[in-house]
Amino acid sequence: MTARLLVGLIASALASALFAGFIVLFRRKQTVWSFLQLIGAECLLVVGLCHVCEALHLFPWMGWGLKHSPGHYLDFWSCVLGLTFFPTGYLFHALRR
Repeated sequence: MTARLLVGLIASALASALFAGFIVLFRRKQTVWSFLQLIGAECLLVVGLCHVCEALHLFPWMGWGLKHSPGHYLDFWSCVLGLTFFPTGYLFHALRR
């Protein structure tokens, strides 16, 4: 097992747990902030799955790890959106309490 695959699997497992928890939160309290947390967790899950696909050489047409490839942009923008939406939703959800 390569280090890249291990990192991808750990990231996917953590993001899956995070995503499942925020599905429950969103079903209980359907607010904009819980929705942002849910979307952020989903984007972080996509980042983990991108790393798993890169390590296993799945979907080679995505050009995983290459600059200016669809795989690079999917990974990059999922990371940016996940690290923007999740903390924003969490902050405003906590402030609303």
